[in-house]
Parts: sequence; C-alpha cells; structure tokens
Amino acid sequence: MKIGFIGTGDITKAIVTGLMASDYPLDEVILSPRSKDVSARLAAEHDRVRVAESNQQVVDEADLVFLAIRPQIAEEVLRALTFRADQKIASLIATVTAERLQEWTRHDAPISRAVPLPAVADRQGVTAIYPEDETLQALFDRLGPVVTAKTLDEFDAYTTSGAVMGLYFGILETVADWLTAKGVPAADARVFLGKVFLELGRTAERHQDDDFPTLRKDHSTEGGINQQIFNVFSEKGGVDGLRKALDSVAERIATARGQK
Repeated sequence: MKIGFIGTGDITKAIVTGLMASDYPLDEVILSPRSKDVSARLAAEHDRVRVAESNQQVVDEADLVFLAIRPQIAEEVLRALTFRADQKIASLIATVTAERLQEWTRHDAPISRAVPLPAVADRQGVTAIYPEDETLQALFDRLGPVVTAKTLDEFDAYTTSGAVMGLYFGILETVADWLTAKGVPAADARVFLGKVFLELGRTAERHQDDDFPTLRKDHSTEGGINQQIFNVFSEKGGVDGLRKALDSVAERIATARGQK
C-alpha cells in the first residue's frame, strides 16, 4: 500500500514517524511538497518516504490519501485536485465535515475521519476514528489505542476533549512559574513537575478499572493538601471554567457542521 499526505504538519510528521517504526505493511509514504523542511527531513530519515512534486502527484500515486491541511485553506486546495473513484480518503481536519469534503473532492465514496494525538509518533497515542473503518483501525492500531465513535456526535466529543493538550501544559507552566517565584530553579521545576504528571498518567493507565473520581480520591487524603488544591480550584471556578471551555469548542465544531 502507498499512503499519501496532503499537508505535512505536526500530525503528519507524528503519523509517519510512528509508521516507520512499526510493522505496518506499506510500500511507500508520499508527502506533499508543502512544509518543505518537514517533508525533506522525513524523506532523508526514511527510505520509504518520498516528497512529491505536487499535491496532485500525491493523489495520483497513493492508495490511501490523508487530508492533513488547515481548514482555512482546505476548500481551495482540494477543489484543485482530481481524485480517483476507487481511492480511499481519510480526513484529519477536525472542523470540516465529511459531506463538505466529499463536495470539494468530488468523491462519491464515504470519507473516514480520524483524530490522532501527537504521541502516535512514539506509538503511544490514542486515535479516534469515525465511522468504523478496518483500514484505519489496522493502521492506527500500530500507533497506539484506537477508539471508534459510534456516532458523529461522539466523534466530535472526542475531538473536543482532545483539545486539552495546551491546557495540560498551561497547568504545568502555571505551577512551574509559581515554583520559580518561590526560588526553585526553572530546570528543577521542570524535572519535578514533568515526573509528577508522567507518573499520574501511568497510574491511570495501570488502574483502568478505577474511574477518575476514584483516582482523585485515592490521591487526596481527607483534609489533606491534595484535596485542598482541588477544592479551592473548584470553588474559584476552575472546574466550571474548564466545562465552559469544552462547551465553547463543542459549539465551534457544531457550527462547522452546520448544526448552529
């Protein structure tokens, strides 16, 4: 199988990096010439990766084409391309509906959608797909866990909740700034907090039978400082603010779908 990517940003880089380190059976990865530095670097690092001369060449030569371009330019880029009727297309564009993509690509076959997270580069990233798709399931299985949404609303919910990566590092940034204000060297604050959060993630992975409220309580002694942090965070609007942020992203996605 030959896999092509229209758009060569961070997610494309992560997928290709993960695939090259996996046992997924593919003959070649064909990258669009956009983001030349990323494309050229991937091609230099891997024998089975090649940079095409144009987006149309990617489409002409690939069996499976991933659409990985920014939504703002997607229509312009895709309308200029001619896809084969027997070609499989998968979209990584979170805020553009499959129906709109079918219109822009003039493609009658269903277009599958996927939201892989950056850790697929290390074959540790979770990927949400919709609808059920054997090809995407087999591919992303090599790069980490796969969750298959049963409905488009469920897929959009996964997309929304996956948008907390910036928030995650923002929390680390806030606590690190607090530590350095207390005189802790920035490098030490980074090591300390990175390890704390890494091991919390590993704990959640090891104890998958425990829900998150249980894990929170297990890590919060009654009347202790962990419980105090969460209680003050909640009382000051932290939980409510997070819910509002999730709702705002969900509304943005719903608007893009034409539901609002």
